[in-house]
Amino acid sequence: MPMDAATRKRDLRDSMPLWASTPSISVVTSKSCASRTYDVIIVGAGISGALAAEALADGKRSILVIDRRKPVTGSTMASTAMIQHEIDTPLSDLARMIGEEPAARAWRRSAASVKALGSKVAALELACSFREKQTLYLAGEGGGARKLSAEFRARQAAGLEVTYLDGAEVETGYGLDREAGLLSQASASCNPAQMTAGLLRAARERGIEIVQGVEITDLGEFGDRVVLATSSGSLLEAGHVVFCTGYEFLESVAQKSHSIASTWAIATPPMETLPKWLADTLVWEAADPYLYFRMTRDGRLIAGGEDEDDPEAYHSAAKMKSKPKRIVKKISALLGIKLPEPDFAWSAGFGVTPTGLPYIDRVPGMSRAFAVMGFGGNGITFSQIASELLKAEVNGKPDADADLFRFPA
Repeated sequence: MPMDAATRKRDLRDSMPLWASTPSISVVTSKSCASRTYDVIIVGAGISGALAAEALADGKRSILVIDRRKPVTGSTMASTAMIQHEIDTPLSDLARMIGEEPAARAWRRSAASVKALGSKVAALELACSFREKQTLYLAGEGGGARKLSAEFRARQAAGLEVTYLDGAEVETGYGLDREAGLLSQASASCNPAQMTAGLLRAARERGIEIVQGVEITDLGEFGDRVVLATSSGSLLEAGHVVFCTGYEFLESVAQKSHSIASTWAIATPPMETLPKWLADTLVWEAADPYLYFRMTRDGRLIAGGEDEDDPEAYHSAAKMKSKPKRIVKKISALLGIKLPEPDFAWSAGFGVTPTGLPYIDRVPGMSRAFAVMGFGGNGITFSQIASELLKAEVNGKPDADADLFRFPA
């Protein structure tokens, strides 16, 4: 299948994310591949590729991680790193789409993946500001008290820990004027660039090879090997290939059920006026588009929202000026404090699917090539799930939840 590139090229983000200014986000790479044959090749050196590499690196397999860019510098930089177990699609809505049992499994797996990620960070002693947090889901234009009450019952039935707060409790506990809220545990936050770099370094210590500046232009499967062609004219082959290329998804899996949307985010200077409860709480709302925000350890407010379905909108210079202002205005009104001018503002594209669940599956027509995509607002959470499913597949023991993340028939 001749083409210029096997994945769609995109500028994955615009402007200056907060994480680009933080230390310890570089990774030692090679300029060329030491071999042409590997057990596993991972395409993409962002958070998905890093988690997959760390999960598969057992000191026995020969593993190559390649990227056309420097590691860490793609869409991972655009993350607000709200590591939520809550999926973009409310459980009560997802149950109507795919059935109660599969929906409950998806939400439980998401919660379990956040805990697993926390254990991994601790075991590897990653310095990435990882912190366990609770989530406050607020009633908004997309759903009031009745909607949140139904969501509360659905989560309870699925065995998820959740507390329903009426308007008075939201006001008393958080000083917010909203009709209702749901308080949940099992979420977290981090510095996504430091986490990605740390995972790649840990995998490198176990023998994986990381090469930047390699672009894949074609792929094919021949027996028990997958062959990749590069833009330099060379060939690479592996027993398994995993495409962790984020929004630059494989042309061979491009379909109407997966699309690219645009989002905007800000980071304020450190502030002393933010409410103390924000130190332990992620906030998002029942609205479309929804607003979401959190606080960093040094007192910055990180927030995002104003999403648009247009895959090119985040490139707009005019919207890069107007969208952050709207985010600041909304949060200032909600918290009842005046936010300062952001230190950082950025925009990015992100993949979405009809159900809000990602695709973690074999490339159609192939048995040894995998693609992960459509991570929506749960990029890091779904990346952890992807690493677990990919490890199981490569080890020949398919994960019990793999059916939840298949490409549509």
